[in-house]
Amino acid sequence: RPFTPGGFEELKGAKSGPCDTMAARDSVMDTTEAPQIIEHIHKSLTHTPYETKWVPCSARLVCMGIYPKAKGALQVFEMSQGELTLVSETQKPHGIKCGTFGASSIEERHLACGDYAGNLSIYDLSNQDAPLFSVQAHSQIINAIDGIGGQDVGYGAPELVTGGRDGCVRVWDPRVAEPVVSLEPDDGQSVRDCWTVAFGNSYNDEERCVSAGYDNGDIKLFDLRTNTLRYETNVANGVTGVEFDRRDIEMNKFAVTTLESKFRVYDARTQHPTEGLAYLSEKAHKSTVWLARHLPQNRDLFMTGGGNGGFNVYKYSYPSARTTTAKDNHPMGVAGSVELLNSRVISTQPIVSFDWSPDKQGLCTLACLDQTLRVYIVTKLHKY
Repeated sequence: RPFTPGGFEELKGAKSGPCDTMAARDSVMDTTEAPQIIEHIHKSLTHTPYETKWVPCSARLVCMGIYPKAKGALQVFEMSQGELTLVSETQKPHGIKCGTFGASSIEERHLACGDYAGNLSIYDLSNQDAPLFSVQAHSQIINAIDGIGGQDVGYGAPELVTGGRDGCVRVWDPRVAEPVVSLEPDDGQSVRDCWTVAFGNSYNDEERCVSAGYDNGDIKLFDLRTNTLRYETNVANGVTGVEFDRRDIEMNKFAVTTLESKFRVYDARTQHPTEGLAYLSEKAHKSTVWLARHLPQNRDLFMTGGGNGGFNVYKYSYPSARTTTAKDNHPMGVAGSVELLNSRVISTQPIVSFDWSPDKQGLCTLACLDQTLRVYIVTKLHKY
């Protein structure tokens, strides 16, 4: 209501109970010096988006998803004068679930994507009618894809990794129609839906790892150099996302997001023979945590996207000593801590895709299940 002196006196004289004070303290965050989460562009879509990515070294972004008639949507937008202008739009035979530029050079900027029929396709954005490369990668939907070796990030050959509902994780060389590595359930073993995959540990031409998360809470870390399972654990809830803080360094840490409003950050530098990797666990969003994305310019800052439409920004702090000696005299890792810098609920529907701009710190694009594509600016990140 309008401000009046009488109203001010009324408020000044009012008494608040302890419950009111606690509720106010819990709901209000001191964000004076915190990063501010500012919406820059809000774009309504005619399809359900599942993935959005910045086109490297440009002001363009791609949005992939599925139309109501179950056809695939592939759109390219360009930022111009505070608006998103549609540059191109093509319809594909099957809905598109995921995509990445990770295995393509900055000059070519070819988009690799996985669809509902299990096809892995690579498109040139200047001519999206026919794929440059296409293969039946999985027998069912491809849930997740990641790429490495293309954009001067990581060593070694350009490769893609896909995870599907058929329980398989496959690594692909875009020049070959057969998978380089195929990690499949054993005969007679129950097939678990692979929900997420990520590359990491690519710090020279030999080393490379793939992390995969499954619907039963399994996390598996595969070493591609030795072709062995390096680490395995279960987080008790379905794993919706996994990401290393940097792909092109010796494994440092990685974030895991799950159902039941939890996420973990694992310290990957020190692995104990029996206890495994040290980790911290945090509750967030009061709903499913759909994803975590580390800031390209600072690996210790990351965001999480929630099923409640929440957008949280965190800072990871390392412990004073990252290793300790266990009772069996083996070195064991020590997990750090996370600090919530700011949070904002931006939608009534889950944030299902998010991508930080590699070129402009704090610029990001995200997609929600309310059929919107948005561009946000997160300020003051340079202070951390």
